[in-house]
Amino acid sequence: MSDRRRPSIYNIAAHGGFADALAQGLIDRFAKDAFGLARGLVILPNNRAQRALQEAFVRLSEDGLLLPQMAVIGDLDLDESIGVALDSGELALDVPPAVDPMDRLLTLAQLIQKEIRLRDDAILAKDALRLAREFARTIDQLNVEEITLADLKKTEPESLDLSSHWQDSYRFFLIIAEKWQQQLEQWQRVDQAVRRNALFDHIAARWKVSPPDHFVVAAGITTSAPAIARFLETISFMPLGLVVLPDLDLIMPDQEWDLLGPFQPDPQTGFADRAQETHPQYHIKLLLDRMSIARGEVMRWPRTGESGAAAKRSRALSHAFAIPKLTVRWQTLESSERSLAGVQTVEASNSAEEAQIIALLARQALGDPNQRVAIVTPDRSLATRVSAHLKRWDIQVDDTAGQPLAKLPEGVFFLNLLAAVANGFPPAELLALLKHPLVQSREERLVWLDNVRKLDLLMRGPRPAPGLAGIDALLKAENYRTKKLRDALAPWWQSVRTMFAPIETLLAGPLDWAHLLDQLRQLAETLTGGAIWAGPAGRELADLLTKLQVRAEMGPIRIAADELAGYFETLMSEISVRPPYGGHPRIALYGLLEARLQQSELVICCGLNEGSWPQAITPDPWLAPMIRKSLGLPAQERQIGLSAHDLVGAMGAKRVVLSRARRDDSGPAIASRFLLRLKGMCGDNLKEHPDARSWLSLIDQPQAEPVPYPRPGPMPSAEQRDIPISVTQVDRLIADPYAFYANKIMGFASLDRIDADPSAAWRGTIIHDILEQWAKQNNYAPGALRERALVFLNDPGLHPLMRSLWAPRLLEGLDWIAATVAENQKGGRQPLASEIYGKAEVAGVELSGIADRIDRMPDGRLAIVDYKTGGAPSNRAVIEGYNLQLGLLAAIAEIGGFKDIEGEAAAFEYWSLAKKGGTDSFGHVRSPTQGRGDNVIAADAMVDHAVARFNEAADSYLKGAEPMIAKLHPEYARYADYDQLMRLEEWYGRAPAEAPDHE
Repeated sequence: MSDRRRPSIYNIAAHGGFADALAQGLIDRFAKDAFGLARGLVILPNNRAQRALQEAFVRLSEDGLLLPQMAVIGDLDLDESIGVALDSGELALDVPPAVDPMDRLLTLAQLIQKEIRLRDDAILAKDALRLAREFARTIDQLNVEEITLADLKKTEPESLDLSSHWQDSYRFFLIIAEKWQQQLEQWQRVDQAVRRNALFDHIAARWKVSPPDHFVVAAGITTSAPAIARFLETISFMPLGLVVLPDLDLIMPDQEWDLLGPFQPDPQTGFADRAQETHPQYHIKLLLDRMSIARGEVMRWPRTGESGAAAKRSRALSHAFAIPKLTVRWQTLESSERSLAGVQTVEASNSAEEAQIIALLARQALGDPNQRVAIVTPDRSLATRVSAHLKRWDIQVDDTAGQPLAKLPEGVFFLNLLAAVANGFPPAELLALLKHPLVQSREERLVWLDNVRKLDLLMRGPRPAPGLAGIDALLKAENYRTKKLRDALAPWWQSVRTMFAPIETLLAGPLDWAHLLDQLRQLAETLTGGAIWAGPAGRELADLLTKLQVRAEMGPIRIAADELAGYFETLMSEISVRPPYGGHPRIALYGLLEARLQQSELVICCGLNEGSWPQAITPDPWLAPMIRKSLGLPAQERQIGLSAHDLVGAMGAKRVVLSRARRDDSGPAIASRFLLRLKGMCGDNLKEHPDARSWLSLIDQPQAEPVPYPRPGPMPSAEQRDIPISVTQVDRLIADPYAFYANKIMGFASLDRIDADPSAAWRGTIIHDILEQWAKQNNYAPGALRERALVFLNDPGLHPLMRSLWAPRLLEGLDWIAATVAENQKGGRQPLASEIYGKAEVAGVELSGIADRIDRMPDGRLAIVDYKTGGAPSNRAVIEGYNLQLGLLAAIAEIGGFKDIEGEAAAFEYWSLAKKGGTDSFGHVRSPTQGRGDNVIAADAMVDHAVARFNEAADSYLKGAEPMIAKLHPEYARYADYDQLMRLEEWYGRAPAEAPDHE
């Protein structure tokens, strides 16, 4: 080691523009000749910092430079390895290789599953994977802090007064840790953190004895790990060694610096004061302490980058992030010491608005060719929104933090595939898979989508039986699907079925993990024509499957088919896909780790809400906080201090915008504690951006003044109005003419939902079909109707759950119908026809309808019967003319519109299968001609009343020129099928005097 007592250690303040300042300082010091820089080595924290320094050298070199060799110490959080310049074969002869991260993750998950099974318990494969990942993080922290398994065993959880849960967790951790250590010894491998420690100590030992004959600069490294601290200490004392720290606070008074900690335990009580681990300077102080270097020995770097802010901002930030007990001094600070000139804030209403404001700020800055823009946020959802908004101006921004594979199209496709095949091909999941943009993405896609849409129509409504056989049965069903649609789909479905059949067979029995992975890869290949593997995300997915296939023996020891989607989503959530380079050269979108040491003229720090910046603390599920403290592990709260340091570093730019939204995707949001600190200290000195919100209001504002739209009232032509009408559509025409127009004239029909609950309309269709088949048998014995219902319920296309839930009430209701018909027959009332179609001309309009049943009464007159799965219409609706079905069917019958049926209608009945009020039995008869008071219409006036009301409607809307007004009588227009089309939310509730929109 050099005899120099003063270490060569420097600091570049946050306002100094780290990359430019470092590059200029190295040029001044070492570029005396053409090869001066090229002889040296610069060690940086990660690959992003290396790239930032390279770009700074390029900006500052006038005639070109031979750059120094650069190496990185690697960042476990960024999944980066030590640079080749450090991890060379010559230096690593005595250091075992590091275990592969995937080997470690899968093996730990197996160990956890096996150990839990030995305890007669079970755990989902995805939960074992998640616990394995957390276990690996804890092991890495122990290794980084050089805490051995022997040290861990010395901990006595009973003495720490821990709950039984934490004691069990600690013992379980020891069991897994011992087995993992045995596995490493068997493989002759070590954890990556152990290898790093050994390599740094190996290099430090070499350099102490024989320092390099070229300069070595360690720059931007703030990791406080003991091995790295020793490594940096060695470099700082080498003759040609330099250590350059970022954002060390040299302004903070010594008394406050000492209050940060860490503190030694009191020799008498054994207690130690709590260290200020949430402070942005704590981890740097810990690093200096471990390097045995006092803060006073740190010198200022002689150069400053041009992109940095004024030095007084660093002073204000130092005050703003003071430890809590010293924030009282804010009251006595001079205004100049509380100034954050060049820093502005933006508070948006919600995340979508915040993203648009950020995009506008970036767009304005890029108008200056000398401006670089950095957008920094830990919120990947917000980053995606900002990136999308920037595309409005054809600005492609590279999100250097990347996006989780599970959120990208390739990952979504693969998860859809798993959800479809593992859960019996449920309609929503299967259709989502078949419609995915990657499926059949070439010239055959249009034909493919045409068939998928037909399948979509076929599968709407209640869920069919599970599996491919359930869809087969749906294609063969004769109950309620059109024959034309089934015939058109059959050939195509057989080709699709062939694709899925092998994996369905595989999933039906015990899972063969290796075979399953191969089948999934082949199915994804077949469905997408290989497009799934293209692009960065596709290559990551292919790489993941390859890793799993070559490690098939490390797969989950127990996993069910319905766990597959969750298992792979857990795997893919930690895989970040970073875009290829090629975005705009003067704008970048960073996560917190990637933003370190980067610099730009404008920095926008967004997503400054609690839970985002700083991110929510995730507790260690393995070791209790008291155990972590007794071992000397970093508190989980230290992440808050690192986030604060990231913010201070980002605020070193000349211009800074701090943004947040009052509401995020989950609801109301709380402002970040960092932002509240800055506002609390600066008060009115921290200004809001003057233009951001006004830009937002102008960007999408139309040139003309907005004009409110009145209630829709289309005016179809006489030719369009000249159409036949059914009795079931008359009520809609009277109560909601617009809905009639949309449905009957425009031809718009609502569709059932995918995987919907059985609706009243669906149940009614089924019941009418069963009753029609029963009537055609001409066998009205009660048992015959039940037999007919059982044929439907035993249809393989019907989902078992629906059969279980609906069958009891359906059978009870049908039994009531059969018994009532039989009772009527004893009294001389005979069924004439069921589900019979009839038509007649009424008021100059062709009026048609299907009568559910027409009976011949003992006196020869007719009874019109309408089946209802729910409750019957009220008598008031019939009297006021908004339910005319029975009366109009009777009118058609009296005119002779039903084949072979003649006579006068005398009875009008609703046969409801619902429970009658006050009873538990299903089924009752209700008639608008029976009741008390004035809420009854006479039977002999029923037909005349219905025809007169129909005449009025036909004269106005079918033969006349009245506008088709929406929701004319909303109390009788309860269906919402056309509410969106009629723009209900825009006009509903406004003054009725406004004229309708006659379009």
